[in-house]
Amino acid sequence: MANPLAGLPPRLLRTKEAARFLGISIRTLEKHRTYGTGPVYRKIGGRVLYAVEDLQAWTAIGARKSTRDETAGRVFPARPLTPDERNEQ
Repeated sequence: MANPLAGLPPRLLRTKEAARFLGISIRTLEKHRTYGTGPVYRKIGGRVLYAVEDLQAWTAIGARKSTRDETAGRVFPARPLTPDERNEQ
């Protein structure tokens, strides 16, 4: 069955909507944006917008099957990264 949304532009969310989608506070999402540890965003006419696909991709980085899953990526906290953490990205 064909995807009915194929060919449509990505759904863009403002910071408040994106934070709600992710289940985090607006302030935490803003900090992630400031420190470069968060999802990809777009700046259009002074507005910060997030594509749903980018939010899903960012959360998928931390997906794991167990606590010992060594292949899983790491979603960093909303704070400045250390030099070692920056190299890990």
